Amino acid sequence: MGKVNTVLGPIPTEDLGIIAVHEHIGFGLPGCDLDTQWWKKPEEAFEVTIEKLRRFREHGGKTFVDCTGIGNGRDVEYFQVLSRRTGVHIIAVTGFVAGDSALPYFRDKSVEYLMDLFIHEITVGIDGTGAKAGAIKVGVSRGGKLSELDKRIYRAAARAALKTGAPIITHLCVDAQTAIAIFDEEGLPLDRVLMGHADDGGYLNEDRDNLIANLGGWVGFDTIGYDSEMEGAPYWSRPRQDRVDHFLRFLDKGYVNRALISADANCCALGWPGLKGHSVNYLFEEFLPDLRKAGVGEEVIEQLLVHNPTNFLTMQEPQDIKPLLGRTVQESR
Repeated sequence: MGKVNTVLGPIPTEDLGIIAVHEHIGFGLPGCDLDTQWWKKPEEAFEVTIEKLRRFREHGGKTFVDCTGIGNGRDVEYFQVLSRRTGVHIIAVTGFVAGDSALPYFRDKSVEYLMDLFIHEITVGIDGTGAKAGAIKVGVSRGGKLSELDKRIYRAAARAALKTGAPIITHLCVDAQTAIAIFDEEGLPLDRVLMGHADDGGYLNEDRDNLIANLGGWVGFDTIGYDSEMEGAPYWSRPRQDRVDHFLRFLDKGYVNRALISADANCCALGWPGLKGHSVNYLFEEFLPDLRKAGVGEEVIEQLLVHNPTNFLTMQEPQDIKPLLGRTVQESR
């Protein structure tokens, strides 16, 4: 029997049920707590969040993976309260959304320091709460190429994933070949990595998606609901039907067993307005009806929401990392 770390403790994978694999209780850039324009009273943010999580539960959702990294509004004690009040399993992550959103304190840290941090949060707990992370978040900084800090974070995440058995979730899958090379050098199989936001309107590349899938990685269509038709749509949005057609093409190529879906929505955004009307529930209320209308069967939908994310999130047996012999100074910093 496999297990997954949630903020209320490890649970058997059989209990995960329907999973939203890339979401946020509330995401903001460092300093978002000083915001005055979009700030909400704690009780107001709590009620908004509870309502969305309860609706998620009504749709059959059981597990919500919060991909908010260190310094971006991650609040594990708050997650624990929300989980107890709603019955939704919440999985927290360690790691960083991207190097350029990491707090300055972390920007000169070595691979070994970052690895030890990630391992501690997975095996001991986060911020003294005892709640253990269930996945590792990494990402690509602005500009579409992995920065030197991004590379250190990716390398540290690969080593921590091997030593703990936790999976890795990426923000964006641009510069995929650089990321894949790092994971390969560290000996991490790509089936432990979700390369996220393949459906992001600013970074579309179906050849890249095919490459990731052919190498055994998971391809995340996980910005679902950021539709350009919506008022205030952000720059990464795209037309609703374009996203649906893109996803259907991916399935038609035989990659249903490499696909993961989610909305990357905020229950209550921090330091920015978020997208009005967009939540994790868009999956059930808009996207799945679009798939059914296109002829996608219930067996495929169950695989996308239950079996695929369960396989991905299940903790693996810890492994030794590759010896340092032969690594460059830059790789080991």
